[in-house]
Amino acid sequence: MATAVRNVRSLMNISRFMIQSTACKASAASVVHSRRISSLNRCPNFTNQLRPMQPQQIQKRFAGKNVYTIEEVEKRVMITLQLFDKIDPEKLTKDSHFIKDLGLDSLDQVEIIMAMEDDFDFEIPDDDAERLMTPALIIEYICDKEDTYE
Repeated sequence: MATAVRNVRSLMNISRFMIQSTACKASAASVVHSRRISSLNRCPNFTNQLRPMQPQQIQKRFAGKNVYTIEEVEKRVMITLQLFDKIDPEKLTKDSHFIKDLGLDSLDQVEIIMAMEDDFDFEIPDDDAERLMTPALIIEYICDKEDTYE
């Protein structure tokens, strides 16, 4: 199971990189080919990314850790799960088992864990991910990792 999780994660990372690099190349090519000032003014975000930054303009910012309440964690987890295309939102409860109650397979469970990692911006180890089979367990795990208490 851990090998499958690692393989799926690496494939997802490769596909994200390819999509991002393709979008950047396409936007850069469109800006380079259209040399009119009016077209540059229509896409200021692309032109700002293409301009070289001076070293004195670069600012380093250190953001603090996000602080969540238990209700916020629960709400975010449930919204993320309701937006997952293979889960019927009407059947979803906090105690729904992903495989037994919702009919998902192990790869769907890996995708759910990856969505939670993206949403809360931290990595869940494979050993812990295998045990997170209900929304309640995910909420409890995230609250524990984010030091969220009542």
